[in-house]
Amino acid sequence: MRIAAIDQGTTSTRVMVVDQNGSADIQLSLRHQQHHPHPGWVEHDPLELLNNIQRCLESTGRVDAIGIANQGESCLAWDAKTGEPLSPVIVWQDNRTTAEITKLRSAGREALTLERAGLPLDPYFSASKLAWIVQHLPAAKSALNAGRLRLGTTDAYFLDRLTGVFATDVTTASRTSLMNLSTGQWDSDLCELFGVPMESLPEIRDTVGNFGEIGVTPVTASIVDQQASLYGHGCRSEGDAKITFGTGAFALALTGDQIIRAPDKGLLATIAWKINGKATYAMDGGVYDASAAVEWAGRLGLFSDFSQLAAFDEPPAISRQLAFVPALSGLACPHWDRSAAALWVGMNGSTTRQDMCQAVLEGVALRSVEVITAMDGFLTVTDRLSIDGGLARSPYFAQFLADALQRCIVTQRFDELTSFGCAALAAQGMGIELTPPRDTRTQFRPKVSAAQALEWRNTFAEAVKRCRDWR
Repeated sequence: MRIAAIDQGTTSTRVMVVDQNGSADIQLSLRHQQHHPHPGWVEHDPLELLNNIQRCLESTGRVDAIGIANQGESCLAWDAKTGEPLSPVIVWQDNRTTAEITKLRSAGREALTLERAGLPLDPYFSASKLAWIVQHLPAAKSALNAGRLRLGTTDAYFLDRLTGVFATDVTTASRTSLMNLSTGQWDSDLCELFGVPMESLPEIRDTVGNFGEIGVTPVTASIVDQQASLYGHGCRSEGDAKITFGTGAFALALTGDQIIRAPDKGLLATIAWKINGKATYAMDGGVYDASAAVEWAGRLGLFSDFSQLAAFDEPPAISRQLAFVPALSGLACPHWDRSAAALWVGMNGSTTRQDMCQAVLEGVALRSVEVITAMDGFLTVTDRLSIDGGLARSPYFAQFLADALQRCIVTQRFDELTSFGCAALAAQGMGIELTPPRDTRTQFRPKVSAAQALEWRNTFAEAVKRCRDWR
């Protein structure tokens, strides 16, 4: 049995082939263009993404099942009859709907989204993006009037074009602000609130199940990439948690059959997966800028190769009162403040590029600490936190995170856990349990005192306050 897992992410599309013996190999990875037509706007070309998925699948040879992991909140419109895109993909990072979200919040409408969807009002989620498409793009308006408009997250577009099935899975639908978290179905009041025609949305299905066939190969799982990563990390019990450090940093902790709502702490209730009709819930906290902040620092010329981020000669920058708040796209959990600005605090004439690189890594770690600390108030989060993604490859970053969080941090040499989780779920759809990859874990235990870690966190909290006050 060979399973292909497509990981269609923010910057690339990749495919892993996994077999029952535990072999797992990336067959092809293709980067795609990022388009920024206006400040704060982030777009992808739908046809480029679709073509990259097709090229990835062609590289796999014969496989028995396919799983697809998607970006989550990125969305678009297309024509039901021709399949032609009627909009670009509006990416999760895009903030073009900030003004409309502010109006809704000022009108007191956030109570409804929190109650039904479990989500605050924020441009991050798909609902306001889909509404913007309907309101501003003539082609979408015409298709709606003709009864041919399809709206959805990227997974629904890929499935519709590749298998002819117009569907999304419940984890992806839970990221739109249009789905009722308790029923797992589209909510008419939420659709009316945002101005999204419910008849144009895809059917919501379980994470594992029938999503049609590509050629003769069944698609047996579809899921948000972060939830796929959670499954790939082996998280199965309440309190199990992981952080994936990709473009952003996303922490997820399982809450079992409980929907834990914590809007005052900026935490989101979401669905981890739904299998055989049973939903498993999770608590989600995001940091908008993780690897995105590091890549930005590279473009500024602060470093030339990622190997330079593995270790530093000086003590932590935060202990020397140098801090960087990575709010290049604003602040997500627990602040949810899109107006916050990235900020350096504590630079002087002796500050070096290496110092600034240290502060960037530490800023991402300390933002992640804020998220896990918020979660600790609602459930017992594991004391062995699993992390993956590009930043997890930096020993300095992993050790600093362990010190600041005062928890054991676990990294793995095999770090394609999003793809593996997606493959494992697709295998379940075929009645197969995949063997996890060979254990190549490295553990980082705290080396500083709890008092020292608290001092770092307090220093960083003051920097965050300043970046929120700066307009």
